[in-house]
Amino acid sequence: MTNTVDSQDQMLASDLINKDLPPLKPTDTVKKALSWMESFRVSELPVVDKRKYLGVVQEEMLYELSDSNMQLGELELEADNIFVKHNTHFYDVVKTAEMNDLKSLAVIDEQGLFMGTICVKDSLARMAKTYATQNPGGILVVGMDYYDYSLSNIARLIEENNAKILSSFLEADSQDSQRVKLTLKIDQTDLTRIIATLERFEYTILAKFDEAEINDYEKDRLDLLFRLLNI
Repeated sequence: MTNTVDSQDQMLASDLINKDLPPLKPTDTVKKALSWMESFRVSELPVVDKRKYLGVVQEEMLYELSDSNMQLGELELEADNIFVKHNTHFYDVVKTAEMNDLKSLAVIDEQGLFMGTICVKDSLARMAKTYATQNPGGILVVGMDYYDYSLSNIARLIEENNAKILSSFLEADSQDSQRVKLTLKIDQTDLTRIIATLERFEYTILAKFDEAEINDYEKDRLDLLFRLLNI
């Protein structure tokens, strides 16, 4: 198994926290919040009171206020119940941000206390490098029974064809609870031999994509995994 595949297991929310991005307090003013957003080049920031996450303030809503000296504690904050736990996987972090149209996410620990903020755009850029997504290659979506899933076995079959897995993503099959779908980024654009090998070992090829053609089949799923990572 390659290092890029192994690193996936460690892409947790706690590893993605932007330590340079401080939270605001309820006693901070609208003016201070806007100043910080300009300085840090973000459009939203979390509001925290003694490590208790209260929600976020967004630049757009602050500009609509006439009193720049109003304290943030007087406002109705956004996304007060939207956050991720420290051990949330990177894919679920992206999914949460995408579903709630947020550019940043608060991270909480086991006790529900605020740990820090993830800037989603920066994290995507960072993970793009980690995943070697700028390298040329093709994408395979492979189906199999859950109990047949073994990434090490699949990686071995692919490497026997002089190719390597650059990144992978496993998800449940929405049509069959006993099956899973594995999306693979492979460092070759011609996947013919790899497909033949996988099919010989009774893996089902659900979709394939190369550099020249990404069609609409399963595009909603690939959008989240790869478009955001600038493939």
